[in-house]
Amino acid sequence: QALAEALDPSAPHTPTRYRDPPRPSEMSAASAAALLALILASPAAAASPMNVLGGALAPCSHEGTAMTGFMRDGTCREEMDDQGSHHICIQMKPDFCKVTGQDNWCGEKMECMGDETKQCPIGNWCVCQWAFAGYIKMAGGCDAIVDLVCEATDMAAFRAYEKGSSNGDVKAALECIKKRCKLPALIGQVHAHV
Repeated sequence: QALAEALDPSAPHTPTRYRDPPRPSEMSAASAAALLALILASPAAAASPMNVLGGALAPCSHEGTAMTGFMRDGTCREEMDDQGSHHICIQMKPDFCKVTGQDNWCGEKMECMGDETKQCPIGNWCVCQWAFAGYIKMAGGCDAIVDLVCEATDMAAFRAYEKGSSNGDVKAALECIKKRCKLPALIGQVHAHV
């Protein structure tokens, strides 16, 4: 019928109603795995950064907060020269610097998202994959850390953690992303087949 409608412009046409796809947490594990495999295999997946939920990568920074990201563009996107792989978006609190043993830059003001002439407090922040894994361990586990912003966490982190999951700290970081982002357990196994 669709072919007939396409060939005959006078044929009646019923518009298709658009519906947002369900989130991975609302699907069966098999459906979520199949959807993620399809998304990862698509040419668009390589062209635009994706978040760990399989959608477009959202900004980590917001207007009125400091601009984050390796490129200081507000996103935790993959960049080949980013040695620290700043892919994980978390709600920044001073305990991150303290727990990871860094100087207390977590409480500083930096260039604002939306107005680089002003200085704003850090809100959400793109942290290095290694720092996130260490933070989980040193803070006492996934339940002890600050909020993870799934929509703004790059899928590149998930893939990297999955490749290194034989390491205990890396495996804990991977499991934390799955837990905090409510990803089905099967999701992680999809990448091995794509």
